[in-house]
Amino acid sequence: MDPIKNNNSSFRKEPDPRRLGREFAMQFLFQFDMNEDFDGKNLEYFWTQLDESGVYPQNRLFRKSKEFAEKLIKGAIEKKADIDGTIVKFATKWKIDRMAIVDRNILRIATYEMLNCPEIPPVVSINEAVEIAKSFGGDESSAFVNGILNAIKDTLNRPAREAA
Repeated sequence: MDPIKNNNSSFRKEPDPRRLGREFAMQFLFQFDMNEDFDGKNLEYFWTQLDESGVYPQNRLFRKSKEFAEKLIKGAIEKKADIDGTIVKFATKWKIDRMAIVDRNILRIATYEMLNCPEIPPVVSINEAVEIAKSFGGDESSAFVNGILNAIKDTLNRPAREAA
């Protein structure tokens, strides 16, 4: 029997907790973008919704993803003005509020990572953002996100392919 055709779960690759964390962060920031009333209870409610959906089991992967997502969410909200200012510098002819909500929040997460997470190489942040844009954004989202983030990367005072 061919194990691939058998679809045996033991052959499936476990999702990366950081990728899942980035996706969670983007989803929360999407909601936050619609109503900027952030007091911590919104984040608790977000996690409760995910838990009650039954989609994500409460396991080590989920806990690591949640921990990483909270770091990104809190950092992106705390530094939103600086992050948006950086994005706008490189988003030629685009105002931040005219961007698709998914795209701007993917950009915010990746920009936060590049500017504030020296343990993550900038190219990793960009590649992850592009993949998330392919999954959650529109037809042109991945190219749009890639172009802006690469321009930001080129201004950084650290190596693009390794952690600082």
